[in-house]
Amino acid sequence: MAASLSISGVNAGYGVERVLNAVSLSVAEGETVALLGTNGNGKSTLMKCIMGIVRPADGSIVAVIDGRSHELTRMSTEAIVDLGIAFVPEGRRLFPRLTVTENLLMGAFRKKARSLTRENLSLCFDLFPRLAERRTQLAGSMSGGEQQMLALGRALMSAPRLLLIDEPSVGLAPLAVARTIDKIKELKERVQLSVLMAEQNFTQTVRIADKGYLIVHGHIQFEGRSVEELNNNELIRELYLGT
Repeated sequence: MAASLSISGVNAGYGVERVLNAVSLSVAEGETVALLGTNGNGKSTLMKCIMGIVRPADGSIVAVIDGRSHELTRMSTEAIVDLGIAFVPEGRRLFPRLTVTENLLMGAFRKKARSLTRENLSLCFDLFPRLAERRTQLAGSMSGGEQQMLALGRALMSAPRLLLIDEPSVGLAPLAVARTIDKIKELKERVQLSVLMAEQNFTQTVRIADKGYLIVHGHIQFEGRSVEELNNNELIRELYLGT
């Protein structure tokens, strides 16, 4: 069973600089939710708040896993990961001098994932055949698209219930972006995950999203409860579709 996430009234920033202003959104069990916005509008900061890397000044972030509610703002990053919440950061953040297999094994450190290491490694190679072909290759020598697959695979190795993905299209060619988005959908369906994906590539993101939010200057400006609502919103059409 996947997890759910509820964010309510989150204010956060860095020192005196406020980045997020009363941000509220939700991810239901099994949903793929898009957090849309251009660079500098607070997408990455919100992801870091969920993971306990940045502490909100106000607000609540609650994950429900196996029927139990967890207030993430009171938990350490390690404890949040141990709940089954995985994060694929912008820029992949791989270990370039380690092999593909070694990078994947680095993702299997949480207690519940250790006993599933062999099973999850097999699943990774099944989902991402290119990783199986290059299992002994150093991560730093791979293409951007291959590195993004490896970052997703490393997250899968933690046996997650909720997957956070920050800007998976950054630095990728258009064809690699499309393949990455397709793999996120396949991964989510195969493992029965809930997904929150921060992205500025609207066209690719809405191919797999169930709903989405538009964040502008740290405020949620629009909630689209369906892809149709997202496509028909005037502000989104102006920002992303040029109409």
